[in-house]
Amino acid sequence: MDVLIHLFVALHIIGIAALLGGFLTQMKAMGQGTARFVPGMLHGALTMLVTGVALVGLHQAEDHTVNNIKIGVKLVLLVVILGLVYVKRDEEKVDKGLFGLVGALTTANIFIAVFWS
Repeated sequence: MDVLIHLFVALHIIGIAALLGGFLTQMKAMGQGTARFVPGMLHGALTMLVTGVALVGLHQAEDHTVNNIKIGVKLVLLVVILGLVYVKRDEEKVDKGLFGLVGALTTANIFIAVFWS
């Protein structure tokens, strides 16, 4: 079971890398007002959602304690990110504030994962 958990953690990290990487590649365009949500951002957020749910299930299956409040906060942030990216995915350019919000929520989700124990 540990191998499976490690596999899903690796996939979860790949998802966050795709989401944050897509944001970071558009930072210059955000400054010019031409940033857009690239497909990798949507795929990264979906990967995070699926692997995150799987990780919670695997941890509970092994009778590990899961901080449900932390997971709930992370899930809410991810659903907001996913909703914004999904709704605005076909637009040629996205408002700076909205694009920055996705970057801020993604970064907050990372910090919650690392520092909230």
